[in-house]
Amino acid sequence: MTLNDLAATIASRKGADPDSSWTAKLLSQGPEKCAEKFGEEAVEAIIEAVKGDKAGLTNEAADVIYHLLVMLASRDVALEEVLAILAARQGTSGIAEKAARR
Repeated sequence: MTLNDLAATIASRKGADPDSSWTAKLLSQGPEKCAEKFGEEAVEAIIEAVKGDKAGLTNEAADVIYHLLVMLASRDVALEEVLAILAARQGTSGIAEKAARR
């Protein structure tokens, strides 16, 4: 499964029965709940990284990616839009890119 496949699956769950899909349930609770859940998963990933638990971090990273895509879908931000920004930044030093934002 690619990120594009996952994003498409998440998009297909918009408007689905919240009793039949975790994704539909999250999306039905609104963008704020989706953002909250993303934040919880990010903290869990941080904890696993600090502990040095590779398996735990790997599992939490998957949760973070999934919940990021749900949060983006809740605000109608397509994965392609995010990927386009990353592509535009490619080849630019992270330091230079951050300095250009000011």
